Amino acid sequence: MATLRAVTHRLTTTPVDQLPSIASFLATSLSDCAELLAAPSAQKGKSESDNAVQVHKLKTRLASLLQDRSVEGRWAAVVLVKATVEAGQWEIVRGYEPIVRSLIGILAKPDPISTRKMCIITLTRIFHLTYQYPTLVREITTPHLPGFITAALNLVSVPVKLPSGSSRKPKPNTPFLETVLHALLELIARHPTIFRPFGSQLRALLAEVIGCSSPVYFPAPVVDAAEQLLVSLHKCAPKDKSGSGWSDDCKSTILSIHRATDRVFRAAVEQWESVDPTLTPTRQDYSQELREQGPDNLGLPGWRGIHSGADRLVALLQILSGFVSMPSASAVALPLGSILDVTSRLTSVTVPPEGTDVSQSSVQFNLQIGREEREMLWTELPRIHIACLNLLAKLANMLETSGTSIIQTMLDQAVWVFRNEKFNRNLRSAVYDLLRSLVSLNGAAMTKQSVASIANTIRFCCHDLASSEDSSLSARSQSDLKSKSKAGQATSNADSFLNPELQKNRSPQSISRFPELQQNASALLHITLASIPMELLAPSVRAEIDRTIILTANKDAMLASVLNPVPVVKGRAGSSIMPFLVRSHADQLEVEALVRPRMPVLMTAPEVDDHADIDEADEADELAEEAYNTAPKTAEFLKQPASTLTQTQNTQPSMTPNPVASLHKRSYAEEPPLASSGVSFTALEKDVQAKKARFEDSPSSNQHQQSSGSQPSVAATTVHVSAPQPTSNPQTKPLSAPAQNPIPAHVPSVSAAHREQKAPSQPTAAPAAVDDSDDELPTLNMEPDTDDEEDDDDVTMEG
Repeated sequence: MATLRAVTHRLTTTPVDQLPSIASFLATSLSDCAELLAAPSAQKGKSESDNAVQVHKLKTRLASLLQDRSVEGRWAAVVLVKATVEAGQWEIVRGYEPIVRSLIGILAKPDPISTRKMCIITLTRIFHLTYQYPTLVREITTPHLPGFITAALNLVSVPVKLPSGSSRKPKPNTPFLETVLHALLELIARHPTIFRPFGSQLRALLAEVIGCSSPVYFPAPVVDAAEQLLVSLHKCAPKDKSGSGWSDDCKSTILSIHRATDRVFRAAVEQWESVDPTLTPTRQDYSQELREQGPDNLGLPGWRGIHSGADRLVALLQILSGFVSMPSASAVALPLGSILDVTSRLTSVTVPPEGTDVSQSSVQFNLQIGREEREMLWTELPRIHIACLNLLAKLANMLETSGTSIIQTMLDQAVWVFRNEKFNRNLRSAVYDLLRSLVSLNGAAMTKQSVASIANTIRFCCHDLASSEDSSLSARSQSDLKSKSKAGQATSNADSFLNPELQKNRSPQSISRFPELQQNASALLHITLASIPMELLAPSVRAEIDRTIILTANKDAMLASVLNPVPVVKGRAGSSIMPFLVRSHADQLEVEALVRPRMPVLMTAPEVDDHADIDEADEADELAEEAYNTAPKTAEFLKQPASTLTQTQNTQPSMTPNPVASLHKRSYAEEPPLASSGVSFTALEKDVQAKKARFEDSPSSNQHQQSSGSQPSVAATTVHVSAPQPTSNPQTKPLSAPAQNPIPAHVPSVSAAHREQKAPSQPTAAPAAVDDSDDELPTLNMEPDTDDEEDDDDVTMEG
């Protein structure tokens, strides 16, 4: 609030002739008051009345300065109105109808150029802000925009009365043309209905600017703005005719290109045949000067001379590029066939190699045309072909993957032009830009033949990047030495010995002065390494690309080369340029992440281990089910002698648990163990068995053993113990033993008395070496899961 009060005070007390010196300071201060100026009138805080008074004072002072008689006052007022509009937005614009009327009035006064240019910019911004608010459009834009268009056209043109209607002729040397064209281009898309009555006047004015029929010269930025505005005129058509208007203008542009090409290319006999049967070549009188009279299909005036004809072709191609790339008011059908037909015709005629005879040239010359006109055509061809390549690049970028069917056609045209006109630096840059778009869209689907066709272009691209000042100087010094050795006597520049840097600065081969060429070449190498399959690229071409990107320190291309290495061939190890990448860009995060990744090891995650445990548990359950289905009954096992049991069990396949799974399971107490149908182990002596398996001789256990009657006998030499049936002890869980110490998976408890009773009926085992090892397996508590049995029935076993 204090800043706004200070600005209002300075505007009121400062003399008008001194306002321009503080206008920039006041405009900056107004930007600091944006929140206060943009706040609604009912939400300006406690001092609402004071705030409203200060804003009203500011508006009143600016309105009075716009009506001031002095030039200084009007200039300062325009600057501050622009700053106020940017700060307050809708809250300020809604009360600016008198100020808009005053700004339009300034355009008709003989004020300085800067004041009127600032008026045009300010009014454009105000009309632009009203687009989202129908109330402001009705109150400000609709009544005042036609007056602004008329005042702006009066600044840059002169009205002309014609029988068919009014027209416009551009003023010579007007400084407002570019500003007015950009302002109209900004507003025509948002308010096309208001521009509709001015369509014919704008088309006539733009045709004069683009055609350059008058001796007035218009710079390139002005011509570009006029071409864009001419493309946008179809938006002024009614809604039901906007699509047809776009199609008609696009077809008229293509037909105008063909008519101009008939005359510009008359020095060569064209081998091109159109796909459109309605296109017929025009008859020409070769004895007359090259010219085209009258307006063409697009309304552009006539031209004269080969240079003017080439300018007309370039302008028409740029207009066609605008039709392709600029959004249309409604859905339209893109004439791809006609556009490719135009580019095919223009690229079919190329510059013949230097020193080529008329009979040996690939281009057939028209003998009725003199040598001078033919040589002028060769000079203008690269410019025309650059416009064609830019048109194809915009077409590819607009269609993206939808234009896959025409990518090969565009690729062939680009390669054909590059092969014959690669001496032109701007054409090489345009070809690199087009190939970058095509390879990025269709690189993964390219065939070996397509990749081989662009190999020469990629080599030249590497040459453009690698040709530095030092290489050019060394080549020149070598040529000088050869000329000296041949001639024996040569002149030398004494200044080059006194100042060696002078020769470097005069090097014509340095590409540091052509950043666009260097940028497009670097982008092409990057896309080539990232998109094209490396097995389709010749090893020599890949080696040259790697060498070039190392010399130029192209980080993106080096990353693409590392991520897409050379395919490994039999007898030859793969190579990588990662050391050069690290050496050149060690401080980049991408290189750091590529060389030293810090991603955690996913195999140590607990979720992965859980999944592994679940799989092992399922596998253990399957093995346990198979064991219970194949195991014999416990009673029959006890009735068979040891020898018969051994022969019977040897015929059955032994199922040994997985050692890794067994070791892994021992660390988990609650996991289900793995059961097996039969496990064999070597003979153990009785004292070793007594040491390893200490059975408790309690009365309760003996009673339990005698009542169960299902204890298996322990063999002396080789014993095969089968897993018990669930009926014997259904709550007993088997145990898997490690593979390095094969212990039976399940050994039921056996009392000493019962062992002595069964021992005489079994064959005596031969004495074996006593194992004095004190290693003991952990004691297992074989408790049942249910509480039906008493505590004294539990059996404890060590083994």
